[in-house]
Amino acid sequence: MSSQQAEAALNPPADIPEAAPIDPDHEHTPISRTRLVWLRLKRKPNFWIGAVVIGLIVLFALFGNLPNIYSYADTDSFNQNSAPSAQHWFGTDHVGRDLYAGIVEGLRMSLLIGFIAAPLATLLAALLGALAGYLGGWVETVITWVINLFLVLPVFYILLILSPAIQAPESLPGELRQLALMPSWMLIVLALACFGWMIMAQIVKNQTKSLKEREFVKAARYMGVGTLTILGRHIIPNVASLLIIDATLGVASAILAETSLSFFGLGIQYPQVSLGALLQNGQSGVISRPWAFYFPSFFLVALLTAVALLGDALRDAIDPTSEVNRG
Repeated sequence: MSSQQAEAALNPPADIPEAAPIDPDHEHTPISRTRLVWLRLKRKPNFWIGAVVIGLIVLFALFGNLPNIYSYADTDSFNQNSAPSAQHWFGTDHVGRDLYAGIVEGLRMSLLIGFIAAPLATLLAALLGALAGYLGGWVETVITWVINLFLVLPVFYILLILSPAIQAPESLPGELRQLALMPSWMLIVLALACFGWMIMAQIVKNQTKSLKEREFVKAARYMGVGTLTILGRHIIPNVASLLIIDATLGVASAILAETSLSFFGLGIQYPQVSLGALLQNGQSGVISRPWAFYFPSFFLVALLTAVALLGDALRDAIDPTSEVNRG
């Protein structure tokens, strides 16, 4: 073999296209990315455990109180602080409210906040990160400054300062008073979304700066395609896997953040109820009436664990190198 042949064997031409994955069920059919992700997902036990548990919790939150004769607004003055019984399956709290009905409503509220706040924060990160990375210049400078500012802000203490004004809206100016009169869960969603997008926006910005130098983006730009169209068709779809993972894992973070705020009295306010509010009510009597604390704790831990398992499986299926790196 000549030296030219040896060099060609060690350095094959760069323009040879990479072979598409083959569908194992149809030997000669190229497999789509969606099907490839699904094939990886269904082999992972943590995906099935997480999906089944989340499905059961969602069904319980939607229909769990149908066989119960009580709602959380009802009070049984003859059974205050009563232990679990045939009448009150999970017991009652200090004013006689049915804890089973409270957990159903609390799960519903926590799921609502998690499944709205997390995707909203991811959408905000995608838009601002893609704009900063694609446009560059002063736009990138401003957005990066905002990202860095929000990252160093003590979010919990800001909410602690604002909480009295939100709970007493008459002390606010007219425009802010209208905002404070919104349901407390909407305020929590807005707060979590506004303070939960920065890290993913930084990642999207860096990915966009790399993608905008690719040939297909340059071709679209030279053809006169608008900025928003390029972002929607070429940039964001190429970082969609990161956004899906961020939104999934962000659900658990949003639920935990809401629970923490409600536990300290800064979140969901009565007559609305969440798991954090139930824990806040039950922690004072954890010795004398443990059911008021441990039942909400069980459902919170089960929900967070299931979401974490599902997000972990999804991350490994979309990006298999993450599993190798962790190993």
